[in-house]
Amino acid sequence: MSPRILLVDDEANIRKMVSALLESEGFETLEAPNGQAALEVVANDTPDAVLLDLMMPPGPDGLATLEQLKKRVPHVPVVMMSGKANLADAVRATKLGAFQFLEKPLTPEGVLVALRGALELGRTLAENRRLHAQLGHEDPLVGTSVAMDELRAMIARVAPTESRVLITGESGTGKELVASAIHRQSARSGKPFVTVNSAAIPRDLVESEMFGHERGAFTGATERRQGRFELADSGTLFLDEVGDLSAEAQAKLLRVLETGVVERLGGERPFTVNVRVIAATNKHLGQAVRAHQFREDLWFRLNVLPIHIPPLRERPDDIPPLVRHCAARCAARLGRAVRLDAGAVQLLAAYRWPGNVRELANIVERLAILATGETIGADDVARVIPHGQDGGRAVVAPAPRISW
Repeated sequence: MSPRILLVDDEANIRKMVSALLESEGFETLEAPNGQAALEVVANDTPDAVLLDLMMPPGPDGLATLEQLKKRVPHVPVVMMSGKANLADAVRATKLGAFQFLEKPLTPEGVLVALRGALELGRTLAENRRLHAQLGHEDPLVGTSVAMDELRAMIARVAPTESRVLITGESGTGKELVASAIHRQSARSGKPFVTVNSAAIPRDLVESEMFGHERGAFTGATERRQGRFELADSGTLFLDEVGDLSAEAQAKLLRVLETGVVERLGGERPFTVNVRVIAATNKHLGQAVRAHQFREDLWFRLNVLPIHIPPLRERPDDIPPLVRHCAARCAARLGRAVRLDAGAVQLLAAYRWPGNVRELANIVERLAILATGETIGADDVARVIPHGQDGGRAVVAPAPRISW
């Protein structure tokens, strides 16, 4: 499906020329002659990006329209344009959430580069929202144990600050969930929350992925691309599995953390970003430092506020509420009730969960899909829980079938 761009300008000739340019490049266009018409358009048909003029007499002007757009469709990127703007207008537009500010007369290349960058930001934010919903980031942290209460208290204390956070814990404990909770409770809530899985980036693409590249910077770089730091500007960047970064990538990350300055690969204009960095790892970075596998100076800069998430086996009190939470999510997806009796919950609570919350969610989903009766019992659980030393499964006498 072609991206849809809303063109907002009081000059019909400009709308006509820009529309022709965009349609020749495969875009679809919507048009509005003023701010009020633009707000009416987005009320009925949400575009993928907006190209918005600053001066549109008699009003509302572009800044007032931008403010309303960000209230009604906050996730739609907006590119401002004007031939009479001053620095104060550009600064205010940026503070109101404008993605970029173009000066008139417009150039085809400038318009296309700005809109493609805005669309890439929009896609990144949409993917993050989808992943957050899929991972349960829209839900509160689930658990009634002392450890979970302490974790919530720690999040509440560190979230309002601008300090960097290093989250540690085994795989599957919910490190990204904690990072998302910190972002949502911070002053940056509503701004971009961009994630990077450091272990998944090929070594030769780390610099491009993190910091972006200019067109022609290397073979295959057919257009400018924004890096994750740039996409997270004014928001939060979550560096997952930071312990897996190569030595070269660690050095480049350290430089950005020290200066706040980013330079795209092949670029000649360094620029400043305002990003809060939250990192996470399942490795012991202190040991990695001593083994000369991780930079000590980078560790010090990331480890300002450490948060450790204990494994699920150390907080068994959290298993029953987590089971109920996962069952409710499965029920919503499957469109039918998912019930586990007391014996099933008891057997799940006796398992050691080497894969932590992620493994628990997978097992509950498996039980929900494979269930042949209305209620899942201990026998059903016994068939799907893995055997062997890793799980340390206990033998639990079946309990009466009491649904909850």
